Amino acid sequence: MANQKMGVAHIYSSYNNSIIHITDLSGSETIALSSGGQVVKSDRLKPSPTAAMLCAKRAALDAIEKGIKEVHVKVRAKGGQNGAKYPGPGAQPAIRALARAGLKIRSIEDVTPIPHGGCRKKGGRRGRRP
Repeated sequence: MANQKMGVAHIYSSYNNSIIHITDLSGSETIALSSGGQVVKSDRLKPSPTAAMLCAKRAALDAIEKGIKEVHVKVRAKGGQNGAKYPGPGAQPAIRALARAGLKIRSIEDVTPIPHGGCRKKGGRRGRRP
């Protein structure tokens, strides 16, 4: 890892939290990790764009310190059968913060898991009722 220049920035952005995880190209070795809960005091602020920017900046500085200069960005929402299909409010500010911190962004890809038929959705025949 001495002269490694490239990494992968995994950005998980839901409506409850934002997590930025920078790994090597294979994705097996963690280089930097930060989340919204590490940079704000209140739980309701974890998914905010501000928290996402702060944790992205923190992760980017850690990665630069370890020799990463360029990243491929993979953005992910909760997805799956019952989760949101679109990333939360912290995704775009996090990407912008990575670029501002000095990392060169090679590509941006959406890797949200999308069901293809599969299991039945929860909620029953008439859906969820109050």
